[in-house]
Formats: sequence, structure tokens, C-alpha cells
Amino acid sequence: MVLAPWKKNDRKAWILIILFSVIVFTIVSVLGRVTVPVKLGFNVHIFAKVNAVINSIVAVLLLCGLIAAKSKRYFLHKRIMLTSMFLSVLFLLSYICHHLFAGEAKFGDIDHNGVLTDAERMNAGSARFVYYFILGTHIPLAGIVLPFILFTAYRALIGEFDKHRRLVRITWPIWFYVAVTGVIVYVMISPYYV
Repeated sequence: MVLAPWKKNDRKAWILIILFSVIVFTIVSVLGRVTVPVKLGFNVHIFAKVNAVINSIVAVLLLCGLIAAKSKRYFLHKRIMLTSMFLSVLFLLSYICHHLFAGEAKFGDIDHNGVLTDAERMNAGSARFVYYFILGTHIPLAGIVLPFILFTAYRALIGEFDKHRRLVRITWPIWFYVAVTGVIVYVMISPYYV
């Protein structure tokens, strides 16, 4: 078993985790309304590609972390999960950059003018509904899972492994779903980037 590197302070943990989660949620919510029209000298959609790569790596690491925990390789599990969290922070920074500098793309907007015509809707067909269904589950679950990830990690870091395992039953499948659907969303929307 892994020793607890942190001392228990539930009150402080709750405050920090909720505060951080609210700040992140607020920033991401505002991003839908704000675009900074700056020419960066490179294609800003590279951030979206980086996000997809990070999400792919996180999905694989989550599987590896689960296998390591089931195999009782707790030090390996800890390293894998901390790496997943670190990559998720990088993802968040890249996500903010992409939405801040690229704005929103509309699924099916072939001519990239920001207006979806009836012809473009028809051309996108049922893929549009699939995209919006995936996106419609991905976004709220991504917002919900953040405090769960942090609480789950906190429980492990203070050595409350039973509580950690109970939280993992909720956190892991949601985090994995968000990572995988993040890649799917990128693959589906990327043809409509300017």
C-alpha cells in the first residue's frame, strides 16, 4: 500500500476543490462568448489537435492506471494517475487558448462563414445529431467530473483508500468517457475549422 503524503484537512480540501472547480467552470463558460481576434502567426487550431492528443493519452493512461490498481501496483498507479492529472491541466490550458483565439466552429459549416445554411445542414445529415449528442453529454460531464477527480485524488493522497475506491467507481468511467468523447468531438468538428 502507498503511504499518504498529505495530511488530512477536509475543510481546506473542500474549499480549494470547489473554488478551483467553480473558477474553471466560469472561465470555460465565458469562453463561449469571448474571442480574442489576434493573429498568432500559426494555425490556432493546433491547440485543438493538441487537446485531442492529450485526451487520447489520458484515456490510455486511465486504462493503464486501472490495470495497475487492479494488479495492486499502487506506486505505478499513483504515477500514472498523477500524470493523467498533469496532462489534464495542460489540456485545460490548451483548451482555453483554442477557444480564446479560434472561437466556436459550427458543425456542418462547410464555407466557414459562421452561418449554417439549410444546404449545409442537409449535407451534414444525421452526423450532426450524432455530433451534438456526443457534445451534449461530453460538456456537462467534463464540468461535473473535475471536482470528482480532485476529491478522488485527495482521498488517495491522505490515505483514505476505501473512500478513494468508492469515488473511483463514479469518477473513472466519467473521466474516461470525457477523454474518449473529447477525441471524437475533435475528429468530427475539425473539418469545419477555418
